[in-house]
Formats: sequence, C-alpha cells, structure tokens
Amino acid sequence: MNAADRIRRCTLIALTLVLLGMGRWLAINGEAIYGTRPWKVFGEGPTRVDGGKRVRREVDYTAADVRFTAKGEALYAVCLDWPAEPLVIESLGTESGLLDGTIAEVSLVGQGESLPFTRGQGGLVVTMPDEKPCACTYALKILFK
Repeated sequence: MNAADRIRRCTLIALTLVLLGMGRWLAINGEAIYGTRPWKVFGEGPTRVDGGKRVRREVDYTAADVRFTAKGEALYAVCLDWPAEPLVIESLGTESGLLDGTIAEVSLVGQGESLPFTRGQGGLVVTMPDEKPCACTYALKILFK
C-alpha cells in the first residue's frame, strides 16, 4: 500500500468515527434538533467566536454557553458543556421578558425524568444529575404550564 492509499484510509476511518459519534449524539438529543425552529434569541454565554463561516476554529465552550430551539409547546436549551454546579440559564429568568408562561417541567432530552429547578430574576437554575447523558453537549427540554 502506498502513502496516498494509507492517507485516504486514515481519513476515511477518522471521518467514519466522527459521523458515528454524531449519530450517537443525535440518537439521544435529536428531539432538540429535528423539526425545531429558532427561538426568540439564539443563545447566551460568554464564549465569542470570531471569523466567517469558513473559518476553522477550536473553541472551549463553557457550561454557561447555551443555544435555544423550540418545537410545539417545548423549548430546548442545548448546553455546550456540563456544569460543575447547578446550571443557570439567564435568558429564562423572571426579569428577562422572554417567557410569557410559567415553567412546569425541565428534563434532559433522552432521559425523561424531571430535574429539580427554580426560577428567579437571575435565571432558571437547574440541578443536573451526577451522570452525563452523553460525551459532549446535552439538551434540556423545558415545558410550560
């Protein structure tokens, strides 16, 4: 096997692993992606990414970086890192002006069970379980009364 064939084979293996990882993530979190629409704001968080859409970038997102989608009566908050302490989503606070209703339930997509939460001026505070549902980002499903 020559060097070009070896490079092609390694590239295909790496690409296959990436796609399999994406498939595993979508199997858990796809509800927060498929059939959703943008919400009132795209997200929140301290991490800023500079450059155009064709710029390759390595970014270290934090637990405070959240992206929003919506479908039907559900709001989804896709969190880009796992929090070391309770998660605070500032855009969902009582003073944000973004929510019309009262939050009835918060759960991890793909898990189903309700998570403990409180909502105040500073945001929606969610106590996360000890175990992560997947290796990278994760999604919360937020339902209203």
